[in-house]
Amino acid sequence: MKLPRPTPLTAFLVGTLGIATFSGMDAVMKGLVLALGTYATMVWRMLAGVAMSGTLFAVRPRWPSRSTMRIHLYRGGLTTVMALLFFWGIARVPLAQAIALAFIAPLIAIFLAAAFLGETIGPRTIAASLVAFAGVLLIFVGQAQADLGHEALMGSFAILASAVCYAVNIILMRQQALVAQPIEIAFFQNLIVAGFLLAAWPVMGGAALPPLDQVPFILLASFLSTASLLLLSWAYARAEASYLAATEYTSFLWAMLFGWLVFGESVSLYTLAGACLIVAGCFLAARTAREISPVLEASA
Repeated sequence: MKLPRPTPLTAFLVGTLGIATFSGMDAVMKGLVLALGTYATMVWRMLAGVAMSGTLFAVRPRWPSRSTMRIHLYRGGLTTVMALLFFWGIARVPLAQAIALAFIAPLIAIFLAAAFLGETIGPRTIAASLVAFAGVLLIFVGQAQADLGHEALMGSFAILASAVCYAVNIILMRQQALVAQPIEIAFFQNLIVAGFLLAAWPVMGGAALPPLDQVPFILLASFLSTASLLLLSWAYARAEASYLAATEYTSFLWAMLFGWLVFGESVSLYTLAGACLIVAGCFLAARTAREISPVLEASA
């Protein structure tokens, strides 16, 4: 019996779940960075990720072609820079504000998808992104009124730089998802990023073994990261990058929740009003579903 093919809306919902999982990882990583430092946290988390995803990959190993490996390497290198900037930044900026700044990435990604992937940008998709981005601006106006100091300013710049990297990452994610399975993507992403980090070991002065009480959090961050990669890879193989980019906006809602629960970060009325606009934008985007990728259509 042939199973019905997933609809774009299904891919949108799975992508949203992947973003929620990734946001939980951000909260765990913020605590780890504050305790261990950015580089050490990244090294141990990625090594744990190699072990977890490698176990899954070993069940049905399939070595990628040269062209696919090139995409893995490009995305792994970009992810290394992007993650170091982002995690350094969130240690200095409230989670909700950090995610608000990072929301520039999906907007850039929509236009990169049109330029590099030949995807069509419909007027409702643009409208959905603009509505959501208006919410981001409203949040940023509220956050700007608080004097967070020089460290927070530098953290904000790091997050903005990371957001530019992430916009390109979204495009690579779509290309990668069309030529590789989710487990393969998760394994090589962890392996390549870990390789780049270990190559920088002499320059960074190494990374001390983490205290035993931090090991469970490292494993949790690795698990959440791997689960998010699997979910997002599945979604991006079944819907266009310009369509799924709007799922990124839901990460603010999770950041708002985790920031309050874990770090006691307050949420202003500006934040709540902006979140309502973000939800409205994502709802509008979810109703502009396009058909499944022609690549998957041909192989169905």
